[in-house]
Amino acid sequence: MSGIKEIKNRIDGVEETQKITNAMYLIASAKLRRAKEDWDKTEPYFRMIRGEIKRIFRTVGEIDSPYFYPSPDDHLDTGTYGYLIITADKGMAGAYNHNIIKQMVQMINDHPDSKLFVVGEYGRHYCKSHNIPIEKSFMYTAQNPTLHRAREISDSLLTAYNEERLKKIFVVYTDYTHKGEPNVCSTRILPFHHMQFVTPTDEKTVDIPFSFEPSVEKILENMVSSYVTGFIYSALTDSFCCEQNARMVAMDSANRNAQKILEELSVKYHQMRQGEITQEISEISGGANYHKRIAEKHKKETGVNG
Repeated sequence: MSGIKEIKNRIDGVEETQKITNAMYLIASAKLRRAKEDWDKTEPYFRMIRGEIKRIFRTVGEIDSPYFYPSPDDHLDTGTYGYLIITADKGMAGAYNHNIIKQMVQMINDHPDSKLFVVGEYGRHYCKSHNIPIEKSFMYTAQNPTLHRAREISDSLLTAYNEERLKKIFVVYTDYTHKGEPNVCSTRILPFHHMQFVTPTDEKTVDIPFSFEPSVEKILENMVSSYVTGFIYSALTDSFCCEQNARMVAMDSANRNAQKILEELSVKYHQMRQGEITQEISEISGGANYHKRIAEKHKKETGVNG
């Protein structure tokens, strides 16, 4: 009986765990859908900013700006690099955090003169436990990417860049595709190459003269700030969506494993229960036969006929 009771307790425990994983799957699904809806509402604005930057280059041509390489051949390999690392606040999301950390460590090894700007409790905890210095830790929850927080992060990075404390700025995040296949990306957001805003050959050039007030450099500076903010917000949203997608996959896998365990335990439980029932029937049958033999023996000894 103790064996059956133990299996029954295990079945109850797995069923309770399955309820939790099912709930976490549904919560992650709802968060992913809401985050994508928020990004879809703001994406046209930042896409328009990119178009306006392209229009400036089509109109003015070469512009002396600290936010752009003078030429595609100037790679600024020396100097301090800044890395914005976007991780999750917690685990239970498969290899999501591990892949980000792996990319971060590789980039630090490739360029030791680096400063880290970290979003997400997981990344902060990893750096602290491995004695990796953090230039600035943005104490935002990675569970709630907002445009306001992206703007604050952008301001901090742009301030360090404008003060020439950073020569390059990268964002290390997980890109979310429509197929839900996560891809760890390391994208340079400053400085840009002119080639990133080159007009296609089949697109008409702008012949109408433009007047830029107070100056084209100042206008470009403001637009670059908004563009960087938009990119960071996109990276935060993409990372959040990837985290939720990874959690959905992990919870779905946990559900399927739990179901498999339940099926195996159920078979074992019924086998043991059937064995006990068979044993009880055998005992009852044996007892009945025993009493029948005793009764027959008693009849013979006493000479009593049926």
